[in-house]
Amino acid sequence: MSAIATVILSAAIFIFLLRWFRSKLVKQTNFIKKIPAPASSLPLLGVALDFASSKAVLKVLLQYTNTYGSIVKAKIGPIRQLILVSDYKLLEHVLSSTKVLVKSDDYNFLRPWLGNGLLTSDGRKWKERRRILTPAFHFQILEQFIEVFESCGDTFIKKLEQNIGKISFDIYPYVTLCSLDIICESIMGISINAQNNDKSDYVKSVKNMCRIAIDRTISPIEMHDSLYPFTRNYYTQKKAIAVLHKQSNGVISSRKKELEKNPCNNNKIDPELYIKNKKAFLDLLLHATVDGRSLTHEEIREEVDTFMFEGHDTTSSAISFTLYCLANHLEVQKKVLEEQHQIFGNKENSLVTYADLQNMKYLECAIKESLRLYPSVPLYGRKLDEDLAYGIIYSFIIHSTYSLFIGDEVIPKGVTLLLFAFGIHRNPDYYTNPDEFRPERFENSDGKLPYAYIPFSAGPRNCIGQKFAMLEMKSVISKVLRNFELRPATPEHKLDLIAEAILKSANGINISLKRRLVTE
Repeated sequence: MSAIATVILSAAIFIFLLRWFRSKLVKQTNFIKKIPAPASSLPLLGVALDFASSKAVLKVLLQYTNTYGSIVKAKIGPIRQLILVSDYKLLEHVLSSTKVLVKSDDYNFLRPWLGNGLLTSDGRKWKERRRILTPAFHFQILEQFIEVFESCGDTFIKKLEQNIGKISFDIYPYVTLCSLDIICESIMGISINAQNNDKSDYVKSVKNMCRIAIDRTISPIEMHDSLYPFTRNYYTQKKAIAVLHKQSNGVISSRKKELEKNPCNNNKIDPELYIKNKKAFLDLLLHATVDGRSLTHEEIREEVDTFMFEGHDTTSSAISFTLYCLANHLEVQKKVLEEQHQIFGNKENSLVTYADLQNMKYLECAIKESLRLYPSVPLYGRKLDEDLAYGIIYSFIIHSTYSLFIGDEVIPKGVTLLLFAFGIHRNPDYYTNPDEFRPERFENSDGKLPYAYIPFSAGPRNCIGQKFAMLEMKSVISKVLRNFELRPATPEHKLDLIAEAILKSANGINISLKRRLVTE
């Protein structure tokens, strides 16, 4: 081929690629420009100035939803475009899809800690890990964890007794250490005695990593890997990850040594026989094979880190907010206690069985209602790796009134969707008086609008451990209520909600306790 022909061919390829890229960009731009945007958006910064810190994220997103509708675009910096979604139809379309499974780029900020575990992985790797780990949450396996829930719960009660008579105390630090003990002893098969080590560097490091993940999402500087090393968070993250990985590496090494002491428990097992063997979650990882090979230490650590995080931090949030709701709604607390008396009589420390936990129907309603108001994961991110056809309703504000435009659209590849669980959970279209705590909403739930209630996400990428979490929450909360009367804090405590990957309260979750009389 002559030099001239080579130049002509190269030019033709360049023009083709340029037109192809331009058409993709135009398609994405045409879609996004139809969606309402906050009035505060600036040419280069977008809405970055609205997010002074990670503490502002939840309030700002809720303000966007209340002001501009259930589908809102937000540009952060000169390039990054997000679509905030609390529209039921679009949530259903995305969450139920077997194709929209790729997590948004925001999850990359958790990868230095969690690697490519079940939470952050995509494609074949995610499907393989999900297949391997699903047997660990069979109900026959969950039954054996009740003894762990109870023993860790007993320690929790002893720690709470130190606060009897105080007009106010923050219950969250106690709950998070209890949940950490439970996840390690049940799922991982290792006791770390976190409740008797209340200066836990692990818990502090988890909190830092959750905050940093959100900080990087909203910062035009920190979201870029090339600029991130010049920030303070970068060095905080390095210290936190060292602590977190040391903990998980220690858990893995300890379990390996225990298995080596008992060779009969160290044989490779078929995942289908896992339920019958009733082995711990970590044992399943240590015995698992993919394409004929065992998982590497790093691959095991990815899943250990993922479940240490998801299994204790999300549950800690849910238990703490439920206790807060019960303390501030004494009529609901009374109904929950009546149910407890029906199950156990007046014996405060009765042995609890799997059937007992299953029979706690009204307590489950109270937990569900707390999760509606305070979902542990307030938003989920998805990135479209292919065009998504969808008939959509756009809402615009024109002269202070809503105007609707209905159109059949293709949401283009590359768009990032933020699925706003907190937003749809408080939408009056789906919940009457949505800011009220009313467990009765779930007594006769008919499931007609499943995507209006998504504290555990939904569809193929729903939370694999939600049944484990519900049993743990019932066990711990039941034990607390049978031992203590929960009361509001004095002075009245108003939550300062923040979304640091997990929903928390910046000013704590304060209540007060009174020893419950056995005859109550």
